[in-house]
Amino acid sequence: MTAILFILVISLLIFVHEFGHFIMAKRAGMRVEEFGFGFPPRLWGITRGETVYSINWIPFGGFVKVFGEDGEHAAAPRSFSSGTAWQRFAVLVAGIAMNFALAIVFLTVNNAVGVRTALDEADQSALANATQKAVYVARVAPESPAEAAGMRTLDVLVSAQYGSAVQPIMTAADVQMFTNVYKGKTVQFTFKRGDEVLVKDVMLRADPPEGQGPLGISPLLIGKVSHPWYEAPVRGFLDAVRLTGVTIQGYVGVLVQLVTTGKVGADLSGPIGIASLTGQAARVGWDYLIQFVAMISINLAVLNAFPFPALDGGRILFLAIEKIRGAPLAHTTEGLVNGIGFLVLLLAMILITARDVMQLL
Repeated sequence: MTAILFILVISLLIFVHEFGHFIMAKRAGMRVEEFGFGFPPRLWGITRGETVYSINWIPFGGFVKVFGEDGEHAAAPRSFSSGTAWQRFAVLVAGIAMNFALAIVFLTVNNAVGVRTALDEADQSALANATQKAVYVARVAPESPAEAAGMRTLDVLVSAQYGSAVQPIMTAADVQMFTNVYKGKTVQFTFKRGDEVLVKDVMLRADPPEGQGPLGISPLLIGKVSHPWYEAPVRGFLDAVRLTGVTIQGYVGVLVQLVTTGKVGADLSGPIGIASLTGQAARVGWDYLIQFVAMISINLAVLNAFPFPALDGGRILFLAIEKIRGAPLAHTTEGLVNGIGFLVLLLAMILITARDVMQLL
């Protein structure tokens, strides 16, 4: 089920991205040779006008093939290369914009029907207006008692017990108080994972590393908060902007860490990691899954906007260089740079995926 859900989510996000390129290329008068759902080999196709609409065997997203998009046929009418700089910019940025717009739609729906959000335990008004409140595991520290007990991100903490002393877990403060009182002792935690109830013995650390606590988790009180329909679009847009800012900061942090230490942070996930998180989000609830898909859509938009070869941002960078030089780069040069960029991205994806697999074993 997780694999199917992951394929559907990724297909939707990439399809929407490519649909943005398709619509803007059509509006610019460019000749779109093919708009495909999935990737070749082709399963079925039909021609309407000058465009082949195809369904392909590999069900991950889609693609748009615009005449002359690789820099060839620069002088041919209705080719990508013969379009004005602004037309080509619009086509390139349209995919990024569509992923951002999709995130706004999903976040708007969530704000209208109710979105799960972290609650400030000091804000009594927010606590009173929230429903379905529960304490979730937001993070499990590596090599911690929680990890040894099998706790995972998005598990719901129910209660903690030492001897006859039972502590119902209603807030994150309950977890912190209980673990500090009984640190160094073996206690019992009851938590839920989807519909499954788990009971585990945990040996709390007497002298935990700084910032981790005796148990080694980050507990977070989450509740469902809804807003009037007329507020939902504004809140959806603002949530998308906030997520974009956080995502950009995250990617910049990864790049800084890569340059300074030569290592990639543990929080960066590839397809296997995203698939696992998709399944976890679905187990929590459809509202949480919608919010998660919006976050992935924002990530896809930000990633594609980076000025790196083979990405939309890289092609926009080449377009800016063309405007500065007053002439385009040779299409062989641009193709070579994009090819190298694609290989670098592919290698990075393979390495991250291998790490994801190792973490799941």
